[in-house]
Amino acid sequence: MKTPGTEATNFFDLTSLNNIRQQSKADDKASKDQALETAAKQFEAIFMQMLLKSMRSAQEVLEADSPFNSQNAKFYRDMHDQQLALELSNNGSLGLSDLIVRQLGGKQDDYMPSSVLRSDGNLVVRSDRQVAVGEQKAERPFGEIIDKAAQNVQFEQPEDFVKHLTQPAKAVEQALGIPYQVVIAQSALETGWGKKIIQKSDGQSSNNLFNIKADSRWQGDKANKDTLEFENGMMTKKNAPFRVYESIKDSVNDYIDFLSNNDRYQEALNQTSNVEQFLHGLQKAGYATDPQYANKIIGTLKRVTSILNN
Repeated sequence: MKTPGTEATNFFDLTSLNNIRQQSKADDKASKDQALETAAKQFEAIFMQMLLKSMRSAQEVLEADSPFNSQNAKFYRDMHDQQLALELSNNGSLGLSDLIVRQLGGKQDDYMPSSVLRSDGNLVVRSDRQVAVGEQKAERPFGEIIDKAAQNVQFEQPEDFVKHLTQPAKAVEQALGIPYQVVIAQSALETGWGKKIIQKSDGQSSNNLFNIKADSRWQGDKANKDTLEFENGMMTKKNAPFRVYESIKDSVNDYIDFLSNNDRYQEALNQTSNVEQFLHGLQKAGYATDPQYANKIIGTLKRVTSILNN
């Protein structure tokens, strides 16, 4: 039988948090320290669960066509991950709970006690990667971390993708006259609603929303990717370089330049008032080798329009 203060052995044990709360109100220091230790392990379990979820999300692209990639399978897999996170925390595998106990418990052995932590929020992130706290300055990679986080936007649902792409797509509409809904639909088709954006060798996003290849005119970074293309009516696997952008905004701006500065796309751009004619003109001009490319975008457009209308 489990007593208050002991670590939870089941992630779904709803009484464990109440046990911690009750023990933290005890008068003796030993009970309070035990409550802190247990709470720290609970926090470490939550953090580890977030790590597992992040790794699962990164793997979803490779599992898209797997017969085991079902909602039921994901449900039981998530239950397993939650329990695994708790057991790893209880075993001290990550060591985060020890740091929390030392920090919040006020122990002095090489750890700053909680009593001297700043609480005024006087922290400024600067573009030159310097962090100013009061009058002191120190080199920190916070700015770089924030920039990288912005480059790797996660799209959990098609609704997230449409919401995030609406304003950038409207910039395309203003520049080229292509309805922004069509721009979103084309990008959704190219990237699997943002879940299959090409990645660089270091795992960072290329931010290439329209799968524009890096030909001889491209002077920026590149990311190689296996791709399926149609040649003489047959699907052929190839490895090709694609353009890499610093941000989604850069990808959208290059899409505008790519279409407007290529003579072969001018006929299609002259038909933007008719969505079907524009898309078939884009396909005819060689934007993609898939003979059903225009029809697939039109099919995706229906989903985009439905999301926007809800």
